Amino acid sequence: MDLKRLHYFNQLAKTGNFTKAADQLGIAQSALSTSIKKLEHQLGLKLINRTERKMSLTAEGQVLLRHTNIILEDVEQAEKELQELKGLSSGVINFGASAMLASYFLPDALEKFKKSYPGIQINIQEAGTATLAQMLVNGELDLALIRGDREHEQIRQTILAQDQIAACVPAGHPFASRESITLEEFCNQPLVLFKNGYFLRESVNGYCQQHKLKPNIQFETNLPELLKSMVKRQIGIGTCLPILVADDPLLKAIPFNPPIPLQLGIGWKSSHYLSTAAKAFVSFLQGNYRKHDN
Repeated sequence: MDLKRLHYFNQLAKTGNFTKAADQLGIAQSALSTSIKKLEHQLGLKLINRTERKMSLTAEGQVLLRHTNIILEDVEQAEKELQELKGLSSGVINFGASAMLASYFLPDALEKFKKSYPGIQINIQEAGTATLAQMLVNGELDLALIRGDREHEQIRQTILAQDQIAACVPAGHPFASRESITLEEFCNQPLVLFKNGYFLRESVNGYCQQHKLKPNIQFETNLPELLKSMVKRQIGIGTCLPILVADDPLLKAIPFNPPIPLQLGIGWKSSHYLSTAAKAFVSFLQGNYRKHDN
């Protein structure tokens, strides 16, 4: 079977639409349709149910899709291994991180890494930690910053740093002079929170579900600076890592009691080949955070 046709078929199955798939592939819709028809002719099977409103896979198409995913993933891994013969003068790393972690933990590390390995390209995708873990499993990312205290049978990881989740409050808020607050006290306040799927939201969700509380959420975002701005404007209080407000005199990070620890890890799919470039990036981040902790 032609790998290009399998790639086209895989993209069509993902989008469920000829026009969208052709646009993402950068080819004409007629070329995509012709390629799928040739694949069907080659196999002697109908793979696509074509209707005016919606496209769907036949039972045979579902079987082929399962094998196509494995084939294309194996080809991708083979290409990565072959690239290793070129050494660390080149390479591409698809890397995921949440907006907060990318903004506050990565800039210095990325700058230093690029100086050491100028030929390695790092493509960064932003998402919540739960989404990033799933993207690793799906093979969409090589590496991602994820919660180190969560085990996943398909993900390997190494711990980079440890911190505590804190409440983010305005400097004039009654909580600002406290040494700590409880989650119950926090959840009874108007809240400005990161969106679902972000680890800074999960503790609040878990507590409210356990105690059957409905949090008074005033605003949701995945942008750290916007969250800080809303807290300053006294729209509500939020959660943060202390580093988020360390240099801001208008905001305070108040620890929770009992503490809510956070382990920051870097993870990758356990069945994937980890390229030399990716290994170098993992080692570099480990060294960078070790120096930072010391």
